[in-house]
Amino acid sequence: MASTVVAPTAVISGRPVRLNSLTGLRWWAAFAVFGHHMLNLVPLPGAALITLGHYGVAFFFVLSGFVLTWSARATTTAPTFWWRRFARIYPSHFIALLLAIPVFYSFNPDPAQWWVKPFDLGILLLSVLLLQGWSRDPAILFSGNPAAWTLTCEAFFYALHPFINRIFIPMKLRSVLIAAGVVIAISFAYRAAVMAWPGSWLAVLPLPVSRLTEFVLGMCLASALLAGWRVRIKPIACYAVGAAFLVWVAFASQQGGVDPVSGFFLATSNEWIIVLCAITIAAVARRDVVGGFSLLRSRILVALGDWSFAFYLVHATIIYAVLAVVGHQPSGWGALGWTAALLVASLAGAAALHYAVERPFERRMRRWWDARRERRAAAPVAPVAPAAPIAAGAAADMRTPPPSSRPASEPAHSD
Repeated sequence: MASTVVAPTAVISGRPVRLNSLTGLRWWAAFAVFGHHMLNLVPLPGAALITLGHYGVAFFFVLSGFVLTWSARATTTAPTFWWRRFARIYPSHFIALLLAIPVFYSFNPDPAQWWVKPFDLGILLLSVLLLQGWSRDPAILFSGNPAAWTLTCEAFFYALHPFINRIFIPMKLRSVLIAAGVVIAISFAYRAAVMAWPGSWLAVLPLPVSRLTEFVLGMCLASALLAGWRVRIKPIACYAVGAAFLVWVAFASQQGGVDPVSGFFLATSNEWIIVLCAITIAAVARRDVVGGFSLLRSRILVALGDWSFAFYLVHATIIYAVLAVVGHQPSGWGALGWTAALLVASLAGAAALHYAVERPFERRMRRWWDARRERRAAAPVAPVAPAAPIAAGAAADMRTPPPSSRPASEPAHSD
């Protein structure tokens, strides 16, 4: 799932800071997910490592919690926050869903095309409403645009963010870091519980719930930086440790048998990746805060990062559309050619979706909401009209309650 937020702006020590490096970093997470899905079309060299690109989703969840907390403003009401999130993600999601339906659905699907599902309007409506991710049934979870299940999680995270953030705002640095440790401990405890009781209800917990810790961990670290946390780890160290761990996971997962220690790290690899993602995001953000050098802030990477949400939404549709026409391709140098061609096609589709749908619709929807709020705020409160005098004859027939028992006039409602 993709991170669905723009590069944040905040103020630290009276100086506005825009974390463009996180936008550039977001592109590489989207590219990792692209590589993971490309394996369905063609075997690529280092497939055991490339398939781990699905961890890019965990990165997006952590990043989403971080940037939303980093850019939060006390003056932004919860309804305004929710509308802005809706304006940010839904128009692109809806258009990408329409494009995906002909690729992933058929009234008479070919059994050889395992990714094509029988057309089901009811299930597709769940995708329209971003509810598909609450089911663990693959036919529902990956319905509509298969990549969009992550948006169900994001929608749930967005719903909770204003309330969770209120808890973090008054907390001191020490308390926030302790909270981050608690969140990490909960994620490992959940994994241990699933391993101990694989048939329990914990194992089938809806993904928006089971992955909430990733989002909250990002919130914790953003709150820590806003509270003055000085991250001492350099981004290059995070990249090196993360790359080494992924290579080890790819290698160890190919072995027939592993020792108990290796087995533990493999079983909890998702949690370790989450921790690595969180530390990397914090280190990169801190580099921007202090104004350090960062290649991630280059114009091209920031542009690709801006496109990354649209890229995430369209790349699988393009890959599977080509797969339906040419079939699974053999390994060899041609695999790199296919990868390059589909990367270009996906980037072109992402740019079109970003500039034709994502940006203009978000801008218009936000303007509409802001204008609506301004109209409501400026609307005068209607004065309460005095009671009409009662005719003497009518008054004799009516039982008028004493003044103390009359209901008070209700105040006018406002946002």
